[in-house]
Amino acid sequence: MEPRLNSFVLYKGQPAVVRATADKKLTIELPDGERVSVRPKDVAALHPGPLADARRLPTPPGDPVTAWELLDSGHTTLAELAELAYGEFTPAAAWAAWQLVADGLYFSGAPDDITVHTATKVAETLAAREARAAEERAWAAFVARVAAGQTAAEDTPYLADVVALALERSETSRTLRRLDRPQTREAAHAFLLEVGHWTPGDNPYPARLGAPTTQPAFPVGPLPDEPRRDLTHLVALAIDDAGSGDPDDALSLADGVLWVHVADVAALVPPDSPADVEARARAANLYLPEGTVRMLPDELTDRLALGLQEVSPALSLAFVTGDEPPVLLEIVPSWLRVTRTTYEAAEACLDESPYRELLALADRARDRRVANGAVEIELPEVKVRVGEGGAVKITPLPALRSRDLVREAMLLAGQAIAQLAMEHAIPMAYSQQDEPLERVSPLDGPAANFAQRRAMQRGQQRTAPGRHAGLGLDAYVQATSPLRRYGDLLAHQQVRAHLRGAPVLDAGEVTLRLGTADAVSGAVRTAERLSNAHWTMVYLLQNPAWTGEGVVVEQKPGRDVVLIPALAWETELYGRRSRPLNSVVRLAVESVDLPNRMARFRVVE
Repeated sequence: MEPRLNSFVLYKGQPAVVRATADKKLTIELPDGERVSVRPKDVAALHPGPLADARRLPTPPGDPVTAWELLDSGHTTLAELAELAYGEFTPAAAWAAWQLVADGLYFSGAPDDITVHTATKVAETLAAREARAAEERAWAAFVARVAAGQTAAEDTPYLADVVALALERSETSRTLRRLDRPQTREAAHAFLLEVGHWTPGDNPYPARLGAPTTQPAFPVGPLPDEPRRDLTHLVALAIDDAGSGDPDDALSLADGVLWVHVADVAALVPPDSPADVEARARAANLYLPEGTVRMLPDELTDRLALGLQEVSPALSLAFVTGDEPPVLLEIVPSWLRVTRTTYEAAEACLDESPYRELLALADRARDRRVANGAVEIELPEVKVRVGEGGAVKITPLPALRSRDLVREAMLLAGQAIAQLAMEHAIPMAYSQQDEPLERVSPLDGPAANFAQRRAMQRGQQRTAPGRHAGLGLDAYVQATSPLRRYGDLLAHQQVRAHLRGAPVLDAGEVTLRLGTADAVSGAVRTAERLSNAHWTMVYLLQNPAWTGEGVVVEQKPGRDVVLIPALAWETELYGRRSRPLNSVVRLAVESVDLPNRMARFRVVE
């Protein structure tokens, strides 16, 4: 049927009337009165007309279902369908019949060639439509619950992609897009909190960063049958934080010999053993406020950590202390009886032997490092812990000399391992740090220490010896925490092989193993830092009336950077006038943004 003057046509899904024909063009009038010039092929004829107005097309009474049944599949035309369904072929009946075709349930196709669907096809379409309708009803119910700040069990499918985005397992969230919400990890986190699917106690950072979150578990064999020096007669002190479950170093002082004992982890974790592969994949213990995820299984830690058994196996380094600096005498596998104590308990005994002598050695070691350019930074530290019921406790760590005592002894052991490696060409991972961008006098208070920390360059591990500027050491290997860090365990594996006269790993193998571990350790350290920040924000949410002191440590245009010692937290105070560096202000918490790990504070008089 060719379109002609005043005939009824279809144009882009709309009814239209042909008002003029000329020069192979048609002028059609749309229901809103607009006239458009089109080509004949751009329209489909529905009825020859005449039709005065496309806006007046009332649906006539009829029975479309019966028409479909009578047609019994096959093909038909618009005119036939209109006659069967509505008993007439008028413009109104033609338009009503075309709506049946456009609906797609019983019919489909073009006005001059309409397909009649089978009963099976109709049933499938009805089922699909019901499924979509059910989905829309479910979505509407979900949206209503979101508006009320709650969710239900049936909302899990909608929330799954939000969780995936919050944990950085996906870059987008269909749910947030449909809700017209931002599609960022922080927005996803905020939404999950808003609807109660997550609580403030849900810490996303370990999973977000891909850090190991489950405890390792695999069988551990017996200690190898090898000679060990019996040092059980020595007073071996393992000084650590209260509650530590994995002490891996201890100290002894007897007859002018300083002993640094380290858990002999490599005795049970040789290179390429299942335990070694697992430790390498985990890189380090993950210390979170809510608990520790270990690098090695609990069974191994319980057997090898110093002082957890009546007698502990160790790798013991002996130093002659008569000359300065102490000289490495020997390294031997040993048996120890270890006495465990805390930094606080040791602090109370610094005037007593052997603590007094150990502290004197530590002070001289520290003085040597400082003379060699070591950078000493004193900034507040805290321990963040999650207790029963999710209550967060933040405890400032006092600057204890007992900590310095242990630290200097461990640095001495690291220097000795480095020297041994260099003398015997043992490939090793040396800890290094380039010179700071600037040196600031620590005597100028917290602001100077803050500036010095910012000026420090990032530490690195290299297989060639080199200076560690921050520590003031010309060569240093981290080697005193083999239960906690894979790099330390690797150092022990190399030392033990050397002591046995066995082949050591070559530089390429050391580099490869370090690279594997470093890829994970960065995530572990970042997860720890962000988790501490997360729980600090939770602490402030739990203590909305918190007040405390802050110290101005940096001045920026329009704002001051303030360090809060009680929280080991930095914040910014905005204002037209800067406060003097190192000045103290009284602060109160004003707001907390948990997903963004941000807290705002105000100055109180």
